[in-house]
Amino acid sequence: MKLYFNDTLNFLSKLTPRRIWNAAQLVSSFYVTKWKKKPVQWGLPMTISVEPTTACNLRCPECPSGLRAFTRPTGNLKEDFFRETIDELYKDLLYLIFYFQGEPYINPNFLDMVKYANEKGIYTITSTNGHFLNDENARKTIESGLDRMIISVDGTTQEVYENYRKAGKLESVLQGARNVVKWKKKMNSKTPHLIFQFLVVRPNEHQIDDVYRLAEEIGIDEVKLKTAQVYDYKQGNELIPTIKKYARYSENEDGTWGVKNELLNHCWKLWHSCVITWDGMVVPCCFDKDADHRLGDLKTETFKELWHGPAYNSFRTSLLQGRDQIDICTNCTEGCKVWA
Repeated sequence: MKLYFNDTLNFLSKLTPRRIWNAAQLVSSFYVTKWKKKPVQWGLPMTISVEPTTACNLRCPECPSGLRAFTRPTGNLKEDFFRETIDELYKDLLYLIFYFQGEPYINPNFLDMVKYANEKGIYTITSTNGHFLNDENARKTIESGLDRMIISVDGTTQEVYENYRKAGKLESVLQGARNVVKWKKKMNSKTPHLIFQFLVVRPNEHQIDDVYRLAEEIGIDEVKLKTAQVYDYKQGNELIPTIKKYARYSENEDGTWGVKNELLNHCWKLWHSCVITWDGMVVPCCFDKDADHRLGDLKTETFKELWHGPAYNSFRTSLLQGRDQIDICTNCTEGCKVWA
């Protein structure tokens, strides 16, 4: 409980009067939009995901990066572009996620960018597959001031782990986690808050209890169980768990499968957050993995211009008219509620 308390205090320490006011504007405009049934947008996003790279060392079967299936350009986020973007947004920005597609640690300037955001008083988080957390990178991670680290551990034995994390080595991931825990202790640091994320799929669902024991043994602060997004689900899929509460999909009476959640015609994510790709394109959310719905280009316009611009307004309008008509929304289980 103390570990959660420390993380909460750390997050609250990032609040400023301006950031609180901006968040209040975002919440207000979201509810005014629901009332008026047309988009109203006040303030600037309080949460942004940036993409350090599209490259990845693994071959996960439901990931465009792992499948090498992108149609958009691939590359690494440039540090000078990142700094310019943060300089525009940091006064209102509370929460920065260093992840979209790819493995963040492949970008050689990743931790320098984390440090820059930390110096601006932004709460920083990343998600990693854990294969690059050697002793030096573990130390540099602590020094960067990263606030939260999610490490993907989708199995507690190599045989089960590699069912999804193709080309991955579980022992490398666990040793990387141990390295970060070691340097946290050596440097007497409360950050990053360490999370083992367990993507529940059919091949690993029997190891849920084991991952909690493993996390406690290593010294990880928290375990999060995550439901898996599956692209080809309509005829069933071998990755869909048999434990229903961990499945995003349910079987219909005719034998086909569908997404369990109701598609409400509003989405909190479109009011408080967005994703910036490595090359400066702004897209609505993390479900637009191939950046098909491009709402602006930060190489040619400011963020404020595009956030309140015609492309964003048009997308928000179409969402209010029917999320079931937007491809990236039809497989979504997130974003409908404030604070989701």
